[in-house]
Parts: sequence; C-alpha cells; structure tokens
Amino acid sequence: MPARVFITVAEVSGDQHAAQLVRSLRRLDPAMEIEGHGGPLMREAGATIHRETTVRARMGLAGMTRALEVWKLLRWTKAYFGRHRPDLYVGVDSPSMNFAFAKLAKSMGVPVLQYVAPQLWAWREGRIKQVRARVNHLACILPFEEGYFRERGVAATFVGHPLFDELPSGGSAAAIAAVRPTLAGRPPVVGLLTGSRRGEALTNYPDLLAVAAEVRRAFPGATFLAPTTPASDPVVVDLSRRHPDIAVALGGFDEMVPRCDLCVTVSGTATLHVAAHGVPMVVTYRMSPGVVRLGRWLMTTDTFALVNLLAPGRTHIVPEFIPLTGSPRPVVECALELLRDPAQLEAQRSRLATLVGTLDHPGASDNVARIAMGLMGRGT
Repeated sequence: MPARVFITVAEVSGDQHAAQLVRSLRRLDPAMEIEGHGGPLMREAGATIHRETTVRARMGLAGMTRALEVWKLLRWTKAYFGRHRPDLYVGVDSPSMNFAFAKLAKSMGVPVLQYVAPQLWAWREGRIKQVRARVNHLACILPFEEGYFRERGVAATFVGHPLFDELPSGGSAAAIAAVRPTLAGRPPVVGLLTGSRRGEALTNYPDLLAVAAEVRRAFPGATFLAPTTPASDPVVVDLSRRHPDIAVALGGFDEMVPRCDLCVTVSGTATLHVAAHGVPMVVTYRMSPGVVRLGRWLMTTDTFALVNLLAPGRTHIVPEFIPLTGSPRPVVECALELLRDPAQLEAQRSRLATLVGTLDHPGASDNVARIAMGLMGRGT
C-alpha cells in the first residue's frame, strides 16, 4: 500500500515550507498519499487539504482565541485517524498548535516528525519534556539546534533552512549586493514588512507608517514597498489608502525587497529572508507591557532578531527594537540615521552577505523528506 503522510501547518510560512516538503516527498515516492490541514501552497504542491489553517494565524495572547478552532480540528482529526491512520504525522513550525496534534498522533501509534524546532533555547526551556514525549524526530533549521536538542535527549538533525529552497534563482545576497545601485543622489526606497499574520500587521504596521512619515519629511520623493500575505493584506491595504507613495503587493516579497535600500521589518523569518536578498534592515516587534513583564521570566536570550541570533557570538549586525512597548521614535531615528549614511548601509549589507554565505545551502526539504521516509521504514 502507498505510504500516507498527514501534515499540519498554522501560518503562511509553514505552508511554504510544507509545500516544498510535499514536492520532495513526491520525488522520493510518487505514489505517496499526502494530506493534512494547511494552506493553498500545500494544495498546489499536491497535498489534499481538509481544513484551511493559515489565514487566521495569530501570536501571543491573541492566539488564544484560536483554541476553539484547534479543539474542533483535533476532534475531527482523531476521528479521521481512526478511519484512515497515517504512517507519519508531520508538524511544520507552530509548536503551540502542532504539538497538540503530535500528542494525538503518538497516542494512536503514529510516529511524529516536527519540522522547525521550537525555540526552547530562547524561552520556556521547560517544554523540553513535552518535546521528548511527543516527537520521534526533530528537523532543525538552525545550525546550533541539533546539538542543543541532542544534549537534552531529543533525536534531532540539522537539515538546513527551508528559506534557501524557496528563494527565486539568483536571489543570493552576494549576487544582489553586487549590482545594487548606490543611494547617493536619489530618494530612498524603503520596505515596510509587517509579517505574515493579520495580528502582526494590526499591531506593527502603524509603527511602520510612523517611520514612513518621518522618512517622507527627511527625504522628499521617497517611496515605500509593502509586500503582504493573504492574512496581512487586508490590514495593510486599508491602512495604506491615504498614502499613494506606498505600493502594496500581495505575495510581492521576492520582487519588492531586492529593490529596497532599507527594510523596516518585524522580527521572525522575514529578517533572514531580507538578509538573503542583501538588504539592510531595522527590526522591530511591538508587544504589550504585560506580555513583556511575563516574558522576562521566560526568556533566556538577550537578542531576538534571527540574523543576530545566527551571527557569530550573537552580535547585533542589525539594529533591533524588540520588544517595542512605547513610542516608535527609536525605530524612526535609527532608520533615518542609516538612510543618511550610505556607508552604514553598505557595512551592514556586507555583514549580512557574509552571514548568509554560511547558511545558503539549499536542500532542507529533501533532507526532511529522507528523515520522513526513515521514520516510516521506507528508507531511501
């Protein structure tokens, strides 16, 4: 009988990673049956999607409103597994949702592969017991994570970062930086990157608009590019209506970002994606004071931007304002300082290119697919 794999994702980036994994699995076994809960990219890659789970993705306390939705999905999935038991369950990123499915799968004798490790090294390290109990194998996308989890009793493998499977050809930072026109003598082009979730856009886009307002005053003729996802697009379009110099494009990240002199971006995978295009950035993420006070008891790292976490010694190669709880003025001033000094932009671009050069190794999806086949006893 053909192998059956069930995949769940909770947001747009997970849908992208899962779609690449579906293609890799199909190459290894064209007869494989792949299904799950996800988004349009998984469907386009050939998976059967039972429930759409990416459009309403949220983070933090707002994400608690998704609890009822996840509970209903778990009930449906338990009944479905009872009739159509898969050979493997794969959760892609989003452990807050996917570990509930992992627990269900393990309870029904289905092996579990988690693709993208939870960031226990940054916060809530006590969850390691949950990882050991619910996951058969952890596919890590950051180089230091394999050793971290293996030392704590979790079977883990560094597979590479899926971003480098998803970038368009010719998208390396070094190649782009080599042909980028200098900023001197022309108005800047600034990227405004809100993240993939609707909640992120609602929380952070007003701060990015405040940056844009000050850049307009300092640099007449400046233009702004705001790529969006299906979840963030309605928010960004609505808040940008009064600003004709802001171009908004659904799914326009890889077309827009390389045209920017500077990006002001929320924290997350977007920072590495911007770095892969060789573009300097300022990183921010607004949080409520209550969440920040709670986080001080849970956090184990003093830097949050992914590119800074991956830098040697976790040095700050890009400025970050995380968490941002008050006025966006520090973000504004940092962006203006960089735009007024092209030498600083070039220095950051060079540091980013060096960092990306150590990570730019496509093949993460194929590596995860091979682990999946092994967990199903169908090694290649």
